[in-house]
Amino acid sequence: MPTSPVATITLRDLTVGYDRHPAVHHLSIDISGSSLVAIAGPNGAGKSTLIKSIAGLLAPMSGSIEGTQGLRLAYLPQVHEIDRSFPITVFDAVSLGLWHELGAFRGLLPRHREQIAAALSTVGLQGYERRAIATLSGGQFQRALFARMILQDADLLLLDEPFSSIDTASAEILLHVTQGWQRKGKTVLVVLHDHAQIKAYFPFCLLLARELIAYGPPMEALSSENLQRAQSSRLAFDEEASLCHRPADTQAASDAQRVFS
Repeated sequence: MPTSPVATITLRDLTVGYDRHPAVHHLSIDISGSSLVAIAGPNGAGKSTLIKSIAGLLAPMSGSIEGTQGLRLAYLPQVHEIDRSFPITVFDAVSLGLWHELGAFRGLLPRHREQIAAALSTVGLQGYERRAIATLSGGQFQRALFARMILQDADLLLLDEPFSSIDTASAEILLHVTQGWQRKGKTVLVVLHDHAQIKAYFPFCLLLARELIAYGPPMEALSSENLQRAQSSRLAFDEEASLCHRPADTQAASDAQRVFS
């Protein structure tokens, strides 16, 4: 059964950065509840910074993020940020997705084991329960992380380049899992580089180049004109740069603020 739709998430004049130097600046946009949104843009565009800010890992330098209060949130960082050397089995790693229900002291009941088995089956890892996570391929490890996220049953899911450097079969399975979350009423934001995947699987795309370039259906957001603007607008992060100031409004900035519900 679908869950209750998540409220609209509103970014109001959001500026986020490091050591007071902005990586994303003056971003204003409404993301309707139960949306499936790809976040695209060139390298250095601020995509990961934006996801971390929405996840609550980076405090805004200015502006605000509204609509996330009270939501159960799940965040999946880029795979290179995750330590795979910890000696834990696939079953135990996936079972951590039930932490919100079990805490530190409650043991697994039969229904919890059934939930874990169902999550592993959804991502095609049935039979891998006793394997150490260190022995998994890149695609298998990402499937295990998705199985854990299934059990988290979050309202808002934030994924940073989850399909990079994994095999095509794993990517296709996990893309369908991602679509399934949205059909259940969850809001899902995914950082992606593959424009073909975005156009095939995502109803909405946010094109970012440290500021908003476009937001809407992928065929519109990823137009040649918008991609060219994104490449020319992106500036490499400079630790010595002065703090940004809100630019004067222009027609281009107005066009970039177009919001689709």
